[in-house]
Amino acid sequence: MAENDNQQGAAGAQQQTDENQPQFALQRVYIKDSSFEAPNTPLIFQEQWKPQVSMDLNTNHTKVSDNQYEVVLSLTLTTKIGEQTAYIVEVQQAGVFMIKNIEGARLGQMLGAYCPSVLFPYARESIDTLVTKGSFPALMLAPVNFDAIYQQALKRKQEEQGGAAAEEGQEQPQGQSH
Repeated sequence: MAENDNQQGAAGAQQQTDENQPQFALQRVYIKDSSFEAPNTPLIFQEQWKPQVSMDLNTNHTKVSDNQYEVVLSLTLTTKIGEQTAYIVEVQQAGVFMIKNIEGARLGQMLGAYCPSVLFPYARESIDTLVTKGSFPALMLAPVNFDAIYQQALKRKQEEQGGAAAEEGQEQPQGQSH
């Protein structure tokens, strides 16, 4: 009987340990929004295809429930031939992620870099499909280093907060001298 209690106690401890382990799972991937505009067709098809492509990339996230987050990767590509716009394609690729027992900076890293990295191949495929359905040559986007982008954003935010703190520090002595 004592042996039985020890086994149950060990199993309960193992279960509790498993519940406290960091957990991550992609639960759903979907297109939240997409658009394709080709304002200069069909005349643009007569131009020599030497496009200039610019990409605007953005991410955001929203807490859906206790352990669920929606992450949205927004991509806007503007492709021009000279001064004429060939096409503009926008995709908001979203996903719902279960993230449990991950907090603070590590959670920020997951939501700001890792989850967008998971979504990017889906967004790239959606963009390519829209572009080819618009009768333009296939567009294969190069990989994006979301970790580097996330670190740059953190650094910028810290610099802005540091600058604001320095200004507040300068104002404080002036306020005290009055």
